[in-house]
Amino acid sequence: MLRSLSVRVVIALVLGLALGAAVAAFGGAGLRNGVELVESVGNLWLNALRMTVVPLIFAVMVTGIAGVADAAATGRLAVRALVLIAVMMTLSAVFALGFAQVFYAVWPVSGPAAAAIRAGARAAPEVARAAPTFVGFVSGLAPGNILKAASEDAILPLVVFASFFAFAATRLPEPRRSAFVGLFESLGEVMITVVRWVLWAAPVGVFALALGVGLRAGVGAAGVIVHYITAIVLGNIGMTLVAYVMAMLGGVSLGRFARAAAPVQVTAFATQSSLACLPAMIERCRDDLNIPDRVSGLVLPLAVSIFRITGPVANFGVALFVVQVYGLHPSAMQYLGATFVAVATSMASVGLPGQVSFFASIAPICLSFGLPVDLLPILIAVEVIPDIFRTVGNVTADMALTKVLARGEPQAA
Repeated sequence: MLRSLSVRVVIALVLGLALGAAVAAFGGAGLRNGVELVESVGNLWLNALRMTVVPLIFAVMVTGIAGVADAAATGRLAVRALVLIAVMMTLSAVFALGFAQVFYAVWPVSGPAAAAIRAGARAAPEVARAAPTFVGFVSGLAPGNILKAASEDAILPLVVFASFFAFAATRLPEPRRSAFVGLFESLGEVMITVVRWVLWAAPVGVFALALGVGLRAGVGAAGVIVHYITAIVLGNIGMTLVAYVMAMLGGVSLGRFARAAAPVQVTAFATQSSLACLPAMIERCRDDLNIPDRVSGLVLPLAVSIFRITGPVANFGVALFVVQVYGLHPSAMQYLGATFVAVATSMASVGLPGQVSFFASIAPICLSFGLPVDLLPILIAVEVIPDIFRTVGNVTADMALTKVLARGEPQAA
């Protein structure tokens, strides 16, 4: 069990918080200084993660959009699938906003616990410094200096530039286009390798950061983490229910779809991998939902590749939780920009490994709000729990999408 990185990181988180809280309660000045020295190792590890965000996002945006363009070229069914995927991903981000408003109205992140976790994170958010107007938002979509935007973590204009850059690359003639996109595929693979190296030290980095959080936050940090897990899990469950509604729009009864999806959901719960569920999804779609093989054979692999319906609601949900922790009130323009970034990064980083995807997808959303990313290493330590519900929701939506697109097609024999 200890061979699992997720397990080791969770253990490191618990030990760090507990030891830091113990030093805060019973330790003297010498121990406190020792904790702060160890915490510097955690800050080094966090900076090593931060340095990969811009090149990784740019690389996966280019390769992701090029891949979607290739898929669109395969025919009418693929184009319909891509349009519906884009609509559902946007709906997921909008759902995240609505769910957050209701959830935090009922159970707000406030009081000593929020103050404690803010003290533990140290870094002050910049979002309250200048809320952009509509004119400023529109004019800022295109970066006047792409290198300056990258150096200042101006993620939204960077994503816009990467999108235009990627679509322009798809207009290159073969084989120049393949060679050009291959360059960014290589860049993405290199950056993923770097992130994997950094994540190899995640137990040490998380322990060091959690030690500092525990020192300044005490036992109050545990309650905030439980609050976070509850918010993200319920958001994922909400989008899973939306997938059931989508399936019914495809002409299948709720009971029939639930019976077809149940074996796949069990596999998703056990493996936390949509790809591992692909054979089961193809079988259930054919045998239980009577979907032609030519439909499921195209749509399901495409959906597994780029469609993670819980991506925006979960990734956006993490950033919205951080907003709540800091007690901030972003402007409508900031929400609009963050929504765009949430959809774009969720689709672009869909093929990345779990921990890599978490940071690559959520850090840009936080940066688009002007939020610090100091809490993310703590939250990634408990991501193993929300990730179960992410995967269950994703495979459910993949099957629902396939059923919707199969409507009107000749039925399987």
